[in-house]
Amino acid sequence: MVRIQTMKQKVLALWELFAKLPNVVKIISVLVILTLGYIGFSQINFKKSKVTYQTTTATKGTLIQSIDGSGTITSGNYTNVTTKASGVVSDVYVTNGDTVVKGQKIATVTLDEYAIERQASTWASYLDALDAVKTAQQSKVSADLAMWTARQHILDAEEDIKYMQENPINPETKENWTLGEKTILEKTLEEQRLAFSTAESKYTHADADIAEAYAKVTSTLRTYQENAATIVAPEDGVISDLMLAQSIVVSASSATSNTSGATIVSAQTVAKINHPDSQLIATISLTEVDITNVKANQKVTITLDAFEDQTFTGKVLAVNTSGSVSSGVTSYPVTILLDQTDVDIYPNMAVSATIITNMETDVIMIPTTAITVGTNGTSTAQIMQNGKPVIVTVETGSANDSDTIITSGIAEGDTVITATIQTSATSDTTNTTSPFSGVSTSNTRSSTSGMGGGGMGGPPGF
Repeated sequence: MVRIQTMKQKVLALWELFAKLPNVVKIISVLVILTLGYIGFSQINFKKSKVTYQTTTATKGTLIQSIDGSGTITSGNYTNVTTKASGVVSDVYVTNGDTVVKGQKIATVTLDEYAIERQASTWASYLDALDAVKTAQQSKVSADLAMWTARQHILDAEEDIKYMQENPINPETKENWTLGEKTILEKTLEEQRLAFSTAESKYTHADADIAEAYAKVTSTLRTYQENAATIVAPEDGVISDLMLAQSIVVSASSATSNTSGATIVSAQTVAKINHPDSQLIATISLTEVDITNVKANQKVTITLDAFEDQTFTGKVLAVNTSGSVSSGVTSYPVTILLDQTDVDIYPNMAVSATIITNMETDVIMIPTTAITVGTNGTSTAQIMQNGKPVIVTVETGSANDSDTIITSGIAEGDTVITATIQTSATSDTTNTTSPFSGVSTSNTRSSTSGMGGGGMGGPPGF
């Protein structure tokens, strides 16, 4: 008891002595005591801390670099069956799900008066187109004949000039060749050469004229078929979405052209023909940063919102490098050809595409976060050797969002440090530090000290 009282007296004596000191001295004294206490505590705590490392093994694999984009399906795997006929459906020859061939009858319509006129007019145009093909073919034969005729005339004219040059007497007049006779022979040769050139040009262009005539036949036949009483399949495939039945009325809408004043009849879609073996087309938009890395024939993986659990494949078909600008943002359309699929994918469905721009196989890779680049441009990493971390200089290759290729400095199987973990036993604090980033993340479970919310505090009046 006496000892406790003595200690108490000493403390009070020290406090009285401390109270007499100037305020500046008081503050400095407190700061010195706190600093010494913190240093001592840190040294004790450091001795009790434990350092461990997060590691991974350098392995060989495949590095894939890719670009993501979004867009829509722009071309479906079907052809519309259209007609401009108007009247009453008299017969239907197919049903949904039937397989048809090009030109096969689908339905027959009893045309109204206006539709009959259009059918007759389009048939006459078709016949005129057939006649135009024959005319073009005849023109080719005529040009060929004219070319051979002109060639013979050229030879004859050249022979006459040669004779004139070798014989000073005209055999017809029995006199010397006059200037006019010489000029006629020379001009005749020039005329035949021009005739041959003209015939040759017509003959050369004849095939193009014939092809154009055949194209008009195809066009007028299609126009006739759209206006004819018999609706036929435009392509091979499977009938779907057939909207025709016996005795229903079909009608075509029409409008007057503002320029020519002619009546324009619009076709209506009455069915679709699906092509099971055809391929779909999707279009996505990329930024000016990504578009430079995209080339035709690059592989693509595609997902659709309508088929969340499926992934489709394809390739880049074309890249539109002209681009377009909207609200100050430039975008470049990329056309993607999907591989064949039996899934019913429709136009305008939303797609997300991943274009594989580069793939390197059998390369050593480590996480990009395990690499640091110094101010001199040198790349380094840490590996474990004999249980201790060692810094090594590395050379890097291509990289994606997570991994980087190592071309030298690290071998397959090396243990690479990805993070440093320091655990404090006294405060139960874990500090996880990247060996290169210089950034530390702490997860601390602190306990209440019982010292009071404001700390220890000083005697009253301080």
